Amino acid sequence: MSDSSELLLAVEFAGTGVHPASWRRDDSRAEELFTPRYWADLVGAADRAGADFAFFPDTFGVVSGENTVRGRLEAIGLAARLTTATSRIGLIPTATVTHTEPFHVAKAIQTIDHTTLGRAGWEVAVTPGVVELFGRKDEQDTASLWAEAHEAAEVAARLWDSWEDDAEIRDVATGRFIDRDKVHYIDFVGEYFSVKGSSIVPRSPQGQPLVAVTVTGEETLEFAVQRADLVRIRATDLAAAADLATRIRTRAEDRRIFVLLDVDVLLGDDAAADLARLEQWAGEPYRSDTLVHSGTPASLLE
Repeated sequence: MSDSSELLLAVEFAGTGVHPASWRRDDSRAEELFTPRYWADLVGAADRAGADFAFFPDTFGVVSGENTVRGRLEAIGLAARLTTATSRIGLIPTATVTHTEPFHVAKAIQTIDHTTLGRAGWEVAVTPGVVELFGRKDEQDTASLWAEAHEAAEVAARLWDSWEDDAEIRDVATGRFIDRDKVHYIDFVGEYFSVKGSSIVPRSPQGQPLVAVTVTGEETLEFAVQRADLVRIRATDLAAAADLATRIRTRAEDRRIFVLLDVDVLLGDDAAADLARLEQWAGEPYRSDTLVHSGTPASLLE
């Protein structure tokens, strides 16, 4: 559902799968879930198959429930590890800004952009309800969380631009590695952050790494139309998805935005039986707030 004739394909790597009981499958490789080989194999296969983006979800909250995996690897660190296991796919980790300084996120994403030669992105997210993990501020409502996210994205964008393209001069004769006049303070002062800058990381290949967000309500939609390059949407039918995509593009006016529709996919020659087994393990039917495809790869293409 991009705004061009080009079809963009992304894969979200959510552990052993989006279904909470997916780790119980014989082929899940759950015993390798926290090893680099597991992720290198999966994301490397997507890279070779021609997928455009790899998303790595993350949150500060610990998932609860008897049938779920109760831990995860940190997404930015994971994406950094995969820079050498891939060659073309865009790596887009989630980094929540609720309890994270934008200076740290900006330099981490910028570093991945350097090490991938321009394949880094950042999915912006917020995490409510985990203030006890940090103990440095009170709980925020949704409007406050996303107002803070707007500021964090603005800080990151300014930091990414704080080095000019030719700031590195590496003049051996004079001993000047950079032209100090081409590295700038950003002097940002907002309601949530006050950041002088500049970045400690030189300008990266993309200049401004791709910013993504998943639209789940009005606050995220407003963030999408103002800040995002790539927007993920969730809808239970194609008509609703097309309507939401049109609303996003209309409100974005002249900004070029790519829109991806999330689809939960279960592929297999007997996908119906596979889904029934997962539901039996979970003790309830699988429910999703977006389109679900269960079938063969050929039926997915149809």
